[in-house]
Amino acid sequence: MAAISDSSAGAESETGPVGRRGAPGRWLVKAIPFAWMLVFFLVPFLIVFKISFSETAIAMPPYTPVFDVFRDSLATTWNKVGQLSTDTYMFLTTDDLYWRSYVNSVWIAFTSTILLLVIGYPIAYGMARAPEEWRPMLMMMVILPFWTSFLIRVYAWMGILSREGLLNKVLIYLGLVDPASPLVILSTTTAVYIGIVYSYLPFMVLPLYSALEKLDGTLLEAAADLGCPPIRAFWKITFPLSLPGVVAGCFLVFIPAVGEFVIPDLLGGSDTLMIGRTMWNEFFNNRDWPVASAVAVVLLVILVVPIVLFQNHQAKLQERV
Repeated sequence: MAAISDSSAGAESETGPVGRRGAPGRWLVKAIPFAWMLVFFLVPFLIVFKISFSETAIAMPPYTPVFDVFRDSLATTWNKVGQLSTDTYMFLTTDDLYWRSYVNSVWIAFTSTILLLVIGYPIAYGMARAPEEWRPMLMMMVILPFWTSFLIRVYAWMGILSREGLLNKVLIYLGLVDPASPLVILSTTTAVYIGIVYSYLPFMVLPLYSALEKLDGTLLEAAADLGCPPIRAFWKITFPLSLPGVVAGCFLVFIPAVGEFVIPDLLGGSDTLMIGRTMWNEFFNNRDWPVASAVAVVLLVILVVPIVLFQNHQAKLQERV
């Protein structure tokens, strides 16, 4: 008994200092991502949030700050915060340009996410079921477009989808399109969908592949032994177990697609109204930074609130389990 107690005491004496020495390292690991979010997300958001309550001015920068935390005293800043006006946010409700931009952006992003899920799931499933020696090559083919500039890839689609582009030339050569009336795809919403689906496809495939690769194949074998058809086994076993990858891929695609600017600007026409282009026009063409900042803040709320609600719902489901 004495030997056991001595050995346990020795173990505690050894693990105790190690645990205490390891504590600062654990805090450092936790502090790095929080510091990153503080510097590159929270501080810029607070700056934009402050500009949204400012007044437009013909100056540089083109707004008059309501308060300045670096010059005003704490009491003065607090008094000015209490006097902030919401006129800029109320202005967004008076012009249908803004709410139509929000609705169109959400709809285009949602439709693109569904298309990406329909296209990306079979690709990820095929990669996960391919022989192991082929999987690195298939993974490389998925991430290969990232080696080229995003802007160059979008410009390439402009050359493909134009009236004299590669797509119309191929269709005319095959006799599927009249040379006098080629397809008009560029500067339409269809071109925007094509650009988004092409550009964000890896963001959908990679999370799905990660989830499907971890799937236990013995479950499908057991289902087959019990007489379950392959299609039913897919919907009963494979798809439910891949839902974490589906959710992750949808978030990775939907969130940036809502605020997309480059693709609608280059591939979309004047009728393609998205919030990214609206913010660009307010910032650089109209030079109305307060309104543009208010548009950005509302967009962030539209994106963050559903995500937080979803995460809370998932946390409650895990607690019940």
